[in-house]
Amino acid sequence: MFDITSSKLLLLGIVALLVIGPKDFPALLRTIGKYLGIIRGHAKEFRAQFDEAMRETELDQLKKDVETIAHETESSMNEAGRSVEASIDEARRTVDTPAHDPFAHDADGLPIAQPTEPTIAPPEPVARTEPSHELTPPTSGTPVAEGREPPSQDRASERSGA
Repeated sequence: MFDITSSKLLLLGIVALLVIGPKDFPALLRTIGKYLGIIRGHAKEFRAQFDEAMRETELDQLKKDVETIAHETESSMNEAGRSVEASIDEARRTVDTPAHDPFAHDADGLPIAQPTEPTIAPPEPVARTEPSHELTPPTSGTPVAEGREPPSQDRASERSGA
């Protein structure tokens, strides 16, 4: 839009210095700086409001997505609960129906299959082995005191002088 290069800016400054004069030139630069600061502040505020509106839009979309997920989860949980309750009711009806009733029907009006008598085999006997309480004699001919190790053959041969 405005193509102001450094050479054009320098030329504009020289013309302003000649037209306004060196006495009022610093006041003019302060006024221009002040207005540029005001314009930058308005631009910053506009950008902040624009960003806030974008965040609100994103938050609204996220809120809608979360509500949709919550609604879907609730409906699936309700459906699962109804399914479990139906299974429990069917199991109760099956248990409450006498086993010898040949005319028993389920909720749909279909005859319930009668259970057959299960064949139960007697348990097989288990061979019990009792632990042996016999003591085995030590391998060497000398008795071993409790808490002591039997003498090794190297030490026994040393004592006998071999």
